[in-house]
Amino acid sequence: MGFLTGKTAIITGAGRAILKDGSCGSIGYGIATAYAKEGANLVITGRNVKKLEAAKQELESLYGIKVLTVQADVCAGGDNEATVANVVKQAVDTFGGIQVLINNAQASASGVPLAEHTTEQFDLAIYSGLYAAFYYMKACYPYLAESHGSVINFASGAGLFGNFGQSAYAAAKEGIRGMSRVAATEWGKDGINVNVVCPLAWTAKLEQFRDAYPDAFKANVKMPPMGHYGNAETEIGRVCVQLAMPDFKYMSGETLTLEGGMGQRP
Repeated sequence: MGFLTGKTAIITGAGRAILKDGSCGSIGYGIATAYAKEGANLVITGRNVKKLEAAKQELESLYGIKVLTVQADVCAGGDNEATVANVVKQAVDTFGGIQVLINNAQASASGVPLAEHTTEQFDLAIYSGLYAAFYYMKACYPYLAESHGSVINFASGAGLFGNFGQSAYAAAKEGIRGMSRVAATEWGKDGINVNVVCPLAWTAKLEQFRDAYPDAFKANVKMPPMGHYGNAETEIGRVCVQLAMPDFKYMSGETLTLEGGMGQRP
């Protein structure tokens, strides 16, 4: 029995992705695995139904928890508030409440220089990341206030350090960081802690980035001092578990860089 048994976590962008070597290639799925091992029931969202169903089947069979999958895509031109409201309603109807919200989903046109970025590419990053976090936080707030829950939002070293070719991505992620700090200030009275994680793990998206934009990849992605890229479950997901533990409730409004020693800053 883990400390999250009977509790519910919404994790966006948690479909099961596979690397070329056959291992897990999704931070969202790594987080979902870490939460499932602690007994949490999960609501996982994403654009790809096949990846969501693969995640559900594996998590339920391995860990004996319940997984609700909801296809959801926050994008330019969509009725995004209604899309998110549907996810939250299904979560509450199925499990009775929400204790943890993890905004992990993000799409972007990484590798495209600022001067060449299109409005459509900028919108892709802002809607899938910043707007999605905004809508999910608003919709989940009443339930998180009731449960004195936790919010874990994902940002990136791209925003912290100004990575080449990632202007829209960095803008979305820094917007998420700013909004998270405001939420930490406003929601502390409700017993909600809000923190931000900037991860570096080897994922299918990073693998695709390397193959599609080798120059930008070489300029941005270095081997961490620890000598390896993070493991999505044990080195990213486990920290997300800790951020929802009672022992960590007093920490709020912080940004944690899980980059193996690369995320050093004043």
